[in-house]
Order: sequence, then C-alpha cells, then structure tokens
Amino acid sequence: MTKDAPCGGQCAERFDLDFTMAFQPIVDVNAGAIWAHEALVRGVEGQGAGWVLGQVNDGNRYAFDQACRVKAIELAAGLPFNGARLSINFLPNAVYKPEACIRTTLAAAARTGFPTDRIIFEVTEGERVINQDHLTSIFVEYRRQGFLTAIDDFGAGYSGLNLLAQFQPDIIKLDMELTRNIDQDPVRRGIVKGVLSICADLGIIPLAEGVETIGEARALRDLGIALMQGYLFAKPAFQTVANSPAELPLG
Repeated sequence: MTKDAPCGGQCAERFDLDFTMAFQPIVDVNAGAIWAHEALVRGVEGQGAGWVLGQVNDGNRYAFDQACRVKAIELAAGLPFNGARLSINFLPNAVYKPEACIRTTLAAAARTGFPTDRIIFEVTEGERVINQDHLTSIFVEYRRQGFLTAIDDFGAGYSGLNLLAQFQPDIIKLDMELTRNIDQDPVRRGIVKGVLSICADLGIIPLAEGVETIGEARALRDLGIALMQGYLFAKPAFQTVANSPAELPLG
C-alpha cells in the first residue's frame, strides 16, 4: 500500500502483507455497557499479533502503521459499534510529521463515515520511544484534531511517569501485571491507589486491562475504576465485535 502524505519521504514505503483485525470490548462496569472496542492486529488466517508484527521493520514501519489505522476504521464502520468508541494502537516511531501523517486516518474516517470524535489513539508504553518530545507533539496534534489519546500498558514499559510528566493523555490503561490478583495483593492495591490519585489530580480516566476474575473486577471497581478490559468480559473477536455481559455479579 503506497501512501501519498508528505511524511519525511517515507511515503513510498509499502506493507504488502495482508492482515486484518480482531476487536475486544472495553466495558463500563458502572453503566453495564460497552464503552469502546480496541482493534487488535491479526493475520488473515487468525495468526496472532506477534506474527504480523514480526513482519514489520524499519523499511515498512510507516506504511504498516498507516495501513493499520485504515483497516481498523474500515472494519469498524461496518460493524455494530452502537455508539462505542474505536481504540487504535499506533507506533510512535513510525510517525514523522503528525499533522501530515494523520491525513490518511482522517480520509478513511470521512470515506467510511466513522466519527473522528469516537476514535482513541493509544501508544504502548512497552515500545521504546526514540524521542519523547516528538511523541508529545504527536499527542498534542491528535488532541487538536479531536481524537482521544491513551497510554497503553502503563506501568510495564520504558517511560512511565516521565512520559506522563510531559503529556497528560485522556486515558491511562493500567497494565495487567498491576491488576492481576489485585483482590488478593495489598502491594498491587497500594500501587494502583497511587496511580489513581495521580489520575484524579490530572483529570485522566483510568482503565484496567487484563481483568480475568470477578474478584479482580470487584477490587478495581471498589478502588474507583469503571472502565475495564479483559477475558472476564470477552476475548478478542476475529473481524467482528464481541458481545460483553451487560451486568456482572460484582455485588
């Protein structure tokens, strides 16, 4: 797929591997409703994200990042999102000039009729960011364009609080290592309480990833987290959206 946006001369890159998406719901446990669906890259025969990402290199990183955005929006536009948001992961080291590199995303949204104010861009903290100032400029431009922004896997990666000090996203997604067995682990509860205090001070929405048990969900809800994602609610659904229980016995 060849791109024509003027992004640092990288637009002649191609990503020739065919791929698709699975979608996993993000649930608002207080409202008993799906709040968003995260688009997760998959091979066309169901291969996992690691298989697809293994085909990405410095020569096609930009083209892959752009193609992922378009694929996610095109698929989401044809699925029953029912007002839910679409969360798209992006590769910060693939974005050269944010205001130019976003054009393909805006064109895909306009072509399919998917509202841009329902799109979330999330960057994983697990990817080493070459230039944090550049990442901040990406976030600032995306917010200016009306998108929501998120830091994924918060607490598991390279930047942590240093990244948060430079830019305050709309959403922080707590890594599953912080939520795992939180109902049984006072240390994890203490750490998450501290992160939630920061979120409250900065006006950031917390979201818990990797929730697998009723006990974890109850503990997280009792700490004040309403948005959750994980196998307790639904596994990623290949090229469609999964139904998630509107009500869980959280007590």
